[in-house]
Amino acid sequence: MSPRSAAVNEELRRRSRERLLQAAVEVVGERGYEATTLGDIADRAGSARGLVSYYFPGKRQLVQSAVHRLMHRTLEEALEREPRTEDGRERMARAIDAVLGLARDHPVLMRQHMAGILQAEGFVQCAEQRRLAELLGDTVARYGSPDTAADYPMLRALLMGSMYAALVPGAPMPLLTLRAELFRRYRLDWERGAPPDAQAPDGTFHEDVSRFFAPEGREQDREPDAAGQSK
Repeated sequence: MSPRSAAVNEELRRRSRERLLQAAVEVVGERGYEATTLGDIADRAGSARGLVSYYFPGKRQLVQSAVHRLMHRTLEEALEREPRTEDGRERMARAIDAVLGLARDHPVLMRQHMAGILQAEGFVQCAEQRRLAELLGDTVARYGSPDTAADYPMLRALLMGSMYAALVPGAPMPLLTLRAELFRRYRLDWERGAPPDAQAPDGTFHEDVSRFFAPEGREQDREPDAAGQSK
């Protein structure tokens, strides 16, 4: 077959990467990190196993990028849902509830993520992680922080600490207790945001997250190989 144009190949690569990110969220959420292989993720995404390394240098980088995508899109959706608001206090409440909701809806995935970022690699610096940081930084600024550079890391630390406390095996803290403490710290009315009052699920992946990832292309839209040929 004749080579596709550079623009078409770039779009196919983007779609292929999106499918891998979505598959990583799904499979790790179902099986856990250690029980998941890159081959499992590639199979779920419908991608050739050898092409995974074209997009990501390893499993840790792929999974962290996938979780950061889920986090920033969940946060973005919460901040921009109807009724839209520019009220900084409401946006802070929505941000807190969105992050706490991830512990409720994706306990296995988020527990693996928290464990992963404590490894030597730490945070994976990627577009997904940067977008998450931008959204949280903007939330702090709209809340009215006089020093966003100092207050953003504190918000991030408080949210990470709450996530850890909610997911500790055998001794989890209730999400509503954690929410109450965060709302007290930021002087937010309880009625703001969207309280995550549901009980934690059994630890299996259950939410359809496909809306956070690009739709798949047509069946003939195969990812290109390194030479730009369609596969």
